[in-house]
Amino acid sequence: MKQLLYILIFLICSASFAQQKWTLDDCVAYALKHNLQLNDFEYSQESGKETYRQSIRNLLPSVSGNADYSIRFGRSVDPNDNSIVNTDFFSNNYSIEGSVGLFQGFQRINSLKASKFIYNATKQETLQQKYLLAFRVMAAFYDIQFFEGLLEISREQLQVSQTNYELVEKQISLGLMAGADLYEAESALLTDKLNVTQSENQLAAAKLVLIQEMNLEGETDISVIADLKSKSQAIDTLEVESDIIFDKAMEFIPIIKAQELRTKAAKKSVAAARGTYYPSLTLFGGYGTGYFETITDTLGTTIPFRDQFRDNTFQFVGVSLSVPLYTRGATRSQVKQQKIALMREQNNLEIQEQVLYQTIQQLVQEYNALEAETAQSEKQAKSQELAFQIAQKRYEKGLINAIELITAKNLFATAQNQNLQARLRLEVNKSTLEFYSGIQVFNIN
Repeated sequence: MKQLLYILIFLICSASFAQQKWTLDDCVAYALKHNLQLNDFEYSQESGKETYRQSIRNLLPSVSGNADYSIRFGRSVDPNDNSIVNTDFFSNNYSIEGSVGLFQGFQRINSLKASKFIYNATKQETLQQKYLLAFRVMAAFYDIQFFEGLLEISREQLQVSQTNYELVEKQISLGLMAGADLYEAESALLTDKLNVTQSENQLAAAKLVLIQEMNLEGETDISVIADLKSKSQAIDTLEVESDIIFDKAMEFIPIIKAQELRTKAAKKSVAAARGTYYPSLTLFGGYGTGYFETITDTLGTTIPFRDQFRDNTFQFVGVSLSVPLYTRGATRSQVKQQKIALMREQNNLEIQEQVLYQTIQQLVQEYNALEAETAQSEKQAKSQELAFQIAQKRYEKGLINAIELITAKNLFATAQNQNLQARLRLEVNKSTLEFYSGIQVFNIN
């Protein structure tokens, strides 16, 4: 029985220590590795890479081989001497041909450059999605910290209500308080128990959001390490001005870089479309041979396949020039379509820059507001704590009633909640501004 008890204790302790505690960096790294939506962007990146590689291979010569076997019946032309014969016979031919484009209005070169720009754009878009995922994880991470703090405050309030309830019971038994005071104390106690339950539910919901963002399968609970990162204070050494941060963000923000690359690709696509106005020059050549049943020697015997394969060989080389004289307006229409696509990409770039600037403007405004709000909420929390402590002592001495004590307690709890929320919002805001300022916030490659 003792051995079984020791085993049970060991298993319980092992289970309690087995749960991993996650830092923000751990959560982000796991989410980046297991998020399924991110895989779709990586597949698009691989597709763009293959398109770029194929555009390089398009510059190489093309080579093809041909072989045929045919049986002719009735009246036909003898391929040996071009005479008309009425004899059934068969023949087969073999050839290998190659061609290379010498000039096509630089279409392939411009298409190659366009595909390279698009490939690099897909890489930037994949990186952008990684950053967006990291910010979602960070928001969920700090939500957990907020609701953990909220739960702790609720439990502290519950403990105070429990103590007051026991105090009222004792005072009533001594005849120092009326029975109605017990109902008020009990009502406050039940209200705080409900607040604790609601805080626990909110915390569970916040943990579920983080688990889903991380795609943490088989888990219903997660334990995070509360770290209001000291490195976020680096923003204090920077100039928190919209224009300065915007200029820095323009240098590296992936969505801006991606749109710039797509604009460059659109310019090359216009150049490639214009190339169809020019003539195209192609060099071609080949080697072939064949076997014909009608080729005979002086005795009328068909010459063997091996001899014909050697004797019937031929080679050819040439240059082909194609001049587009009239294409029913298709070339001109294609160039117009590419110009419209270029204007659309340029407009999208301006939109992205505008959205980025507005986002940074809002973040800077929130930063200034949250700094002031955090400082004021800290003072308010200390003031309400002192007021509650005084009200508690006065209540114990019977100088105030339960309603006044509950009011002071609720004001103190509200001040604590506001301060906690302001501090965490300021932390998220600082981290976001650091990111736009070029400071490494997440370990993302």
